[in-house]
Amino acid sequence: MFNFFRIASNTFKESVREPVVFLMLFSALLLIGHYPSAALFVFSEQLKLVVDSSMATSLVFGLVAGVLCASHTVAREMRNGTVLLLLSKPVWRWTFILGKITGIGVAVTLFAAVCNFAAVIAVYIATDQFRMDMGIYYTYLALLVAGCAVGCLANFLRGSSFPEIACYALIVLVPVFSIYCILTKEAPTISLPDLYKALILINFAVIAMSTLAVVFATRLDIVVNLCVCSAVFFLGLISSYLFQRQTDSDFLNAFFAFCYAVVPNWQYFWLADAVAVNRPIPTDYVINCAIYVVIYVFVSAMWAVAVFENKEVAGDSRN
Repeated sequence: MFNFFRIASNTFKESVREPVVFLMLFSALLLIGHYPSAALFVFSEQLKLVVDSSMATSLVFGLVAGVLCASHTVAREMRNGTVLLLLSKPVWRWTFILGKITGIGVAVTLFAAVCNFAAVIAVYIATDQFRMDMGIYYTYLALLVAGCAVGCLANFLRGSSFPEIACYALIVLVPVFSIYCILTKEAPTISLPDLYKALILINFAVIAMSTLAVVFATRLDIVVNLCVCSAVFFLGLISSYLFQRQTDSDFLNAFFAFCYAVVPNWQYFWLADAVAVNRPIPTDYVINCAIYVVIYVFVSAMWAVAVFENKEVAGDSRN
């Protein structure tokens, strides 16, 4: 168990130290903060545009971040022989792969959570279709600059990793400012509890895809992994249309049912339209989605363990 926590902790640190992860996080936060300015050109639908765009950014950037983290911490270690060195010690293969899944899952969960807090701030910035709350807007941009400044100072004074410290700073600053807006500012016209539930569902989707990315990373390199995960993401978006159909062939019906069960249906986690029209999101629905994700992550983790057990790691090292 000690080895599991050590591997998970090191995987998390490796993920947040990757410069590309910080660049994606900063880019996502910057995009979300600027969506309210685009809402000035939309009549009576400004909050819908902000909510849809912010949730889409959290989902897509979170999925790509999960793939990159999995490829950098799993595929790269197989390529340079680090896995072979680690497995030469008393570390079981299942401990290694489950630790990787846990560490990457925590990293991408925090990634998506920070983007979700930024989405809440963006809702407060978009006051109406004719104006923005410029005080919140400029404060939010100042926080992004402050996060980078903290990373620069830590790198200059202590030699710490700039991406890691800057990520930690943003993980703290953005949620704190979001809570400040919730407690002190006038509530928007949309239902905040339903918005929180919709954002939690986005986190569920990111966790599921990051687990799949680890499974593929045990066999595929980063480019191929990204392509396969993108295909799974696309198929999941249209899963109901493709696989929920009945034909005259029992074989095809069984095949469609199997595909529908294997491919995650991302539409279950996308409730931006319900938030935009103030349609209540039942708590039971969120609980059911949480159960669905837990089962899917468990099955994917067992799949990753089975795949990695038969993986020849010695042949992947490079001199």
